[in-house]
Amino acid sequence: MRFTKFHGFGNDYLVFEADQLANVADLGRFAHRICNRHYGAGGDGIAVVARSSDAKSDFNVRIFNPDGSEAGMSGNGTRCAAAYLHHHKLWSADELRLQTRNGIKRYYLLEHSGGAFTFRSELGQPKFDSASIPMTTDEPLAKVIDYPLTLGDETLKVTALLMGNPNCCVFVDDFKELDWRRLGPMIENHPQFPERTNVIFIRVRDRASIEERIWERGVGETESSGTCSCAAMVASVINGKTDRAVDVHAPGGLIPIKWRDDGEVVLTGRAELVYNGDWLGPTT
Repeated sequence: MRFTKFHGFGNDYLVFEADQLANVADLGRFAHRICNRHYGAGGDGIAVVARSSDAKSDFNVRIFNPDGSEAGMSGNGTRCAAAYLHHHKLWSADELRLQTRNGIKRYYLLEHSGGAFTFRSELGQPKFDSASIPMTTDEPLAKVIDYPLTLGDETLKVTALLMGNPNCCVFVDDFKELDWRRLGPMIENHPQFPERTNVIFIRVRDRASIEERIWERGVGETESSGTCSCAAMVASVINGKTDRAVDVHAPGGLIPIKWRDDGEVVLTGRAELVYNGDWLGPTT
C-alpha cells in the first residue's frame, strides 16, 4: 500500500489513494495502527483521497485520527492531500476543490518548489451557536463566549465554536502559568461536548498576532492544526482582542489567517514532502 507523508507546520499526515486501501476493512483501526510512532509509520492522521463523482468537487478527502476516529475536517490534512495530488501529477490546475465531511474546501496553489507546496486555502465559515458546535448548555446559546466551564473544582472561561470541527478556546496570559497539557484532555472529553472537542490555548500578543498551544481531538498535543488555528483567530476577533487578519504563532510555525468580510476563513500555508513509502505491515 503506497503512501506519501507530508507535513504542514509540523502536523504530519500519511496520504493514501483510496484504491490502495480497498482491502482494508476498518480505516479507523488501520489509522490507529499506522499512525503509531513506535510500531507504525507515525503521523497525526491519515488522509484518503479519491476522485469525486460530484461535478461540484474534484476529489473527496477523508481524514482519520490516530485514535481511529474520523474528523469532519483538517486544514493541514487536506492541504497535505492537495500537495499529494499535485506532487503525483493527479491534478495540475491552480484551483482544487476538495469534498470533506464538512463541505467543499478550495485550495489555490501559490508556489511550488521541490517537495514544498504553498496554498491559499478557503476553509469555510465558522458557526457559533451551541447546537452547531455541538455543546450542551442549560439554554441554547447564539454564541458561546466567556462561558464558565466547570472542570472538577476549577472553572475556566471559554469561547467555543464550530470551525470544521468543534473547538474550545481558552485565553491565557502565560502558557507557563497554566498546566494546559493537563487541562487539554479534560476539556476534550468534557461531557458538555458530546462529540468531544479540539482545545486551543491562546495568548494574544497584539491586534495582529497571537500564540497558541493545541490539544487536538483524537490526537493530543500537536505542533499545529489548520482548523484550530482558524478557530483561535476567529475566537480572538469575536472577543474583541484582534483584527480580522492575524499571524498565528504555533509551535510548528507562523500561519497567516484572514477572516474575510463574506465570512470565509482563509489560511495561507505550506505542505512539505517528508517521504514516500510502502506499508507492508498489518492493516488492523
